[in-house]
Amino acid sequence: MKTILKALLIVGGAYAPFTAAGNDAGVITVSTGTASIQRSGESSAVQPGTRVLEGDRVVTGADGYVGIAMRDDTHLTLGPGSSIVLDQYAYDSKTRNGNFAASFTKGTMRVITGLIGRNSPEAFAVKTTSATIGIRGTQFLVEAK
Repeated sequence: MKTILKALLIVGGAYAPFTAAGNDAGVITVSTGTASIQRSGESSAVQPGTRVLEGDRVVTGADGYVGIAMRDDTHLTLGPGSSIVLDQYAYDSKTRNGNFAASFTKGTMRVITGLIGRNSPEAFAVKTTSATIGIRGTQFLVEAK
């Protein structure tokens, strides 16, 4: 039952309106359990509203779940024991052009692509330890061990 409740919390929270500003890539929309963001050699706990920038690593603990909304309306949900680095992110809301490149090293992640993945699938890629995932649809689930 706890798992179902956490899943509903993550799915519901991952679709919260985007509220980041400036050149933020995204924002944490939901966080339960242990989760942190590593930026410029420092680590801090995340909570809803935490900004996500290009170059950040988001890590969840054994009990952690995190939802992230990106500026282009891409939604990421990280499960327990996960780690992702946002290698490159750019999005121009006027032209609707951009690129998304991330390295997913462990855990589970669900992705619902936003405008970058829909308009330019070749500009959206997720690298794992053994493959690069190119997007040809709008949703995918990945597990890395």
